[in-house]
Amino acid sequence: MAQYAVLIFERVAPADLPSEVMQAHMDLPGRIAQAGGRVVAGLALEPPETAGTIRGGEVTDGPFIETKEVLGGVFVIEARDREHALALAKLTPIVDGGVEVRALVDFQVLEDD
Repeated sequence: MAQYAVLIFERVAPADLPSEVMQAHMDLPGRIAQAGGRVVAGLALEPPETAGTIRGGEVTDGPFIETKEVLGGVFVIEARDREHALALAKLTPIVDGGVEVRALVDFQVLEDD
C-alpha cells in the first residue's frame, strides 16, 4: 500500500487537549486498522517555542512558519490510495484545526550499524 504523512495542525496546546481527545489519539491506530489502513509511525512535537529555524545559515528561534495553527504532530499511514488516506485522516481527533495529507516518496527507518 502507498504511504502518506498526516500532519496535525491544532490551535489547542497539547497540554490543554481534553482527555477524551487524547484518548481518541491513543485509539486512532485501531480505528485506522478497522478502516483498512495501518499506522506505520507517529510522533508528537513539543510546542513551537522549542523550535529553531535555519535559513541561509542563520539560526533563529521559533518555527519556520508562524501561523495560528501549530504543527503538533505527524503520523505515517498506509492506505490503498489518496482517497482512502483522506478518509483515514478524517478519523484524526482535532479540537480546533485540521490535518494535511501528503503522499510520501519514501519512508524508512534507518537502522544503527
